[in-house]
Amino acid sequence: MKLISMISLGCPKNLVDSETILGILASGGYVVTPSPEDAEIILINTCGFIAPAVREAVETIRYCLQLKAKGSCSCVIVLGCLVSRYGEKRLSQLLPEVDGWLGVDAAPVVLQYLETILAGEEPLLKVSRDPGEYPRMLSTPFYTAYLKIAEGCSHACSFCLIPRIRGRLQSKTPEIIYREAEQLAASGVKELILVAQDTGAYGYDLPGKPTLDGILKELVKIDGLHWIRFLYLNPHSLTPELISTIQEEKKLCRYLDLPFQHVNRNILRKMGRRGDSYSYLALISNLKAVLPDLALRTTLMVGYPGEDREAFEELQTFVCLAEFDRLGVFPYYHEQGSRSSRYSETVSYIEKRKRAREIMRLQREISRRKNQELVGRNLEVLIEHNLGEDIWWGRSYRDIPEIDPRVIVKGPNLNPGTFVQVQITRAAAYDLIGIIPENEVPVITKG
Repeated sequence: MKLISMISLGCPKNLVDSETILGILASGGYVVTPSPEDAEIILINTCGFIAPAVREAVETIRYCLQLKAKGSCSCVIVLGCLVSRYGEKRLSQLLPEVDGWLGVDAAPVVLQYLETILAGEEPLLKVSRDPGEYPRMLSTPFYTAYLKIAEGCSHACSFCLIPRIRGRLQSKTPEIIYREAEQLAASGVKELILVAQDTGAYGYDLPGKPTLDGILKELVKIDGLHWIRFLYLNPHSLTPELISTIQEEKKLCRYLDLPFQHVNRNILRKMGRRGDSYSYLALISNLKAVLPDLALRTTLMVGYPGEDREAFEELQTFVCLAEFDRLGVFPYYHEQGSRSSRYSETVSYIEKRKRAREIMRLQREISRRKNQELVGRNLEVLIEHNLGEDIWWGRSYRDIPEIDPRVIVKGPNLNPGTFVQVQITRAAAYDLIGIIPENEVPVITKG
């Protein structure tokens, strides 16, 4: 019996890969522990998308190698995007103490690879993109799970390395997605979150061209699922059919994650993206008209090569007019290997950080104002954690795990994984505070 531990870095898409690898290894006889300090074998599933992710991955690897040097573990395996981006040869020169390297799409070979490494033999394995079905060990709370519906990306954004790291779009078949969703619901999952690099691009590569809205119409029929969300939707993948499906299906959270990245036309064209501030504002106006109570999230990038003060001020104006419920902003990173690295940097790192802070100051006031509008209303909240005597936190349909703010709830006899109606009594800049209305009984919803 060998104890293994997985450290999963990066996005929820990576987390799904980590859970799949853990499921495969557990079915192969390995015993999983959440503590790397207690494990004989440590696997690190890395992100390598931008410089901060690379630094985090290298720091994590070095920490685990320290555990190995102390004798608390015997084997460290590194997986994922960092390996696919830089290659085993280059990384092994930097970190020679690592016992094995696997890139993305490791699931089909990970068991055989690990056993070969532990036997002291040289692994000669070819990793293939196999969208098959594998056992999975969830690391999320029992009531929430991510479901990856596609791998890779066929967009050509100049700043993005994902197509190079993970390849072109490869969608799972509707049958595989539906079976996995049924299994998750049967295990007690109530909130299902679909992820891909662009969920709206789902099915473009498959015979018959199945669509995201078609998948959603089938998933809402599954007993036990109460909330269904989908994240990471390119604005140009948003179809009228998808909007209509969100309107019609009560299980679909009225939450859209649309990473606009920028709105200045020249910057967008250099990014390899379409659109401009006028078309995006028109899209947002239409969405808010047809989907009342829509929670809208975006991600923006500042400091892209050529972003002068005028282009940045256009982005600021857009943020003020769009009034997003949720917004993330990050500075542009000049990543080697991306097409945008051919451009000369025109904005200093200090200025990028300053611009990001300016955007977030605007968003903080927008968020505070929008939260104030919710005071007095009732929201359905999924209870997650106890903070003290009769004090809990949870999430409404407006909040995705780990990233968005929370709803702080005061009420007796609550339990994680239950849905309750909460009356909002106070609003902070990001979090909401509420109470359980009289005679409200928490329930475990059956879908």
